[in-house]
Amino acid sequence: MPTLATNKRARFDYDLLEEFEGGLVLTGAEVKSAKKGNMSLQGTYISLRDKGVWLRNAHIGAYAPAGEQEEYNPTRDRKVLVHKSEIKKMLGKKSSEGLTIVPIRVYTKGALVKLSFALARGKRKHEKRDAIKKRDIEKQSREEMKKTRFKA
Repeated sequence: MPTLATNKRARFDYDLLEEFEGGLVLTGAEVKSAKKGNMSLQGTYISLRDKGVWLRNAHIGAYAPAGEQEEYNPTRDRKVLVHKSEIKKMLGKKSSEGLTIVPIRVYTKGALVKLSFALARGKRKHEKRDAIKKRDIEKQSREEMKKTRFKA
């Protein structure tokens, strides 16, 4: 399952509570472009509307070998295929608990392009600072372990 794009800010800005998977509805040229690496999840979000799940603001660049594509919008809304029961579950939790739905990564599964997304609760500033401190401490301890291992 090669990863085509990741949302690097998702795990830093949110506590991911429950993860879901859905298929992305793309055109043929968009699939080829995404597989070449011309995809970005920066600034994307998921919206629930029209009894469906939509990926909004994801950028998939035009696929040059496909020729000139008139009126191609690289940031158009793309439908995410999810079971109705999962949509109901997400909608209920989102409205009752004040959660949001965040895209995490886009990857291939066989010939299909899948989207991994999660119900998430936003982190506050002090929680983000604590995560940075914890990461720095772990990094320093790993470096110290390397130094002591090579001295012996």
